[in-house]
Amino acid sequence: MKDLLAQFNKAFESKARLSIMSVLLVNESLSFNALKELLQLTDGNLATHLRALEEAGYLLISKQFVGRKPNTTYTATEAGRQAFADHLNSLESFIKGLG
Repeated sequence: MKDLLAQFNKAFESKARLSIMSVLLVNESLSFNALKELLQLTDGNLATHLRALEEAGYLLISKQFVGRKPNTTYTATEAGRQAFADHLNSLESFIKGLG
């Protein structure tokens, strides 16, 4: 059981990060405001979790202007997709091991 627990990715331990990655895997990319609204997180909370995922290499950030307003969008990287899939597989193995 310790081996299964060791396979969990600490980057995805928080509900917010798990939610961010889940949403970005089913959407090509989303804006900060769309993520904030969808996940019901505050600006600061969302920004903190996005920064942690970016530093881990799991997100790509694109900044541009739409009209005169800045627009930041987030996309899961291939490394992020793989790390998230590995994490989910570890969770599934852990759950099945308990059954």
